[in-house]
Amino acid sequence: MRKSSIRRTCAALAAVTSLALAATACGGTTKEDVKDEGGKAAVAGKADPNAATKKGLTVGFLPKQVNNPYFTVADKGGEKALKELGSSYKEVGTSSGTDTAGQVSYVNTLTQQQVDAIAVSAQDPGALCTALKQAMKNDIKIVTYDSDTNPECRNAFISQASADDIGRTQVQQMAEQIGNKGEIAILSAAQTATNQNAWIEIMKDELKDPKYKDIKLVKVAYGDDDAQKSFQQTQGLLQEHPNLKGIISPTTVGIKAAAQYLSGSKYKGKVKLTGLGTPNDMRKYVKNGTVEAFELWDPAKLGELAARTAVALASGQITGKEGETFEAGALGEYTIGKDGVINLGKPTVFTADNVDQYNF
Repeated sequence: MRKSSIRRTCAALAAVTSLALAATACGGTTKEDVKDEGGKAAVAGKADPNAATKKGLTVGFLPKQVNNPYFTVADKGGEKALKELGSSYKEVGTSSGTDTAGQVSYVNTLTQQQVDAIAVSAQDPGALCTALKQAMKNDIKIVTYDSDTNPECRNAFISQASADDIGRTQVQQMAEQIGNKGEIAILSAAQTATNQNAWIEIMKDELKDPKYKDIKLVKVAYGDDDAQKSFQQTQGLLQEHPNLKGIISPTTVGIKAAAQYLSGSKYKGKVKLTGLGTPNDMRKYVKNGTVEAFELWDPAKLGELAARTAVALASGQITGKEGETFEAGALGEYTIGKDGVINLGKPTVFTADNVDQYNF
């Protein structure tokens, strides 16, 4: 049976954040609009783990930014998984990593096209909520990946790793590289990016440990996942803070741009750089001494898990409720955690010793 016709409504929505993070209200731009009110993941019906895997489904992928190498790899992982499962893949999205209105428009379009599921990496935790809730009313399953919405606006979130692991390990890497002493800065993506803000809050919490008493976080800068802006922000950080000892950039676009700037400057090897990057982007900077170590997960597997979760939801095998388990092909069995969060696994640390072993 086809999904019900789409009702065009515009209900006001109070944004709810997970991890007690500040969030933006739907369509808003100010942070900390609404605090956590105990939002739950959107769960409907009862799971049947023995239900047959449906074929012929259509899953729309809406990355945070199309033509971003990271999301290209992730979405191709989703496309490959859907082909194996006998379903169809389509990708839509904006060329800007901060065009929340554009993301909303694409959610509405996918809803009108009556896709079976949407996998979206949200630019903002609250801005998509009204559109995503409308999609769910039309029996479209919503999976977020890489960057989450408020939990009640989707069925499940595919997390790269636990936010705690990602945030703390980046500080630990930086501390080791600068000898536990000196000024550091963070070069983030968009100021509203859910995942970036989660990791940054955990980084700040990690820095409260007495063993980091001689490390000072002097600034958080935002490059909006734009290579040129991230390059300029790196330059600005070094001019503004001449005693800077290190930069953490938890974004693949940011760390590559920062490495590009550092490698051609007097700061090469003197100002340490770590964060989240792809081996293919960072290999030359590791080999030329600009970067000692960085980390990431396999984005192709992240996209694959998003696709397999979407199909499991559309097949009725899971609903997104905590404690449910499902098989994700060669990735193995996964258990859904609190608020519908599914962790891909622990990040991998890349150095000169292992970076050539990976190709993504």
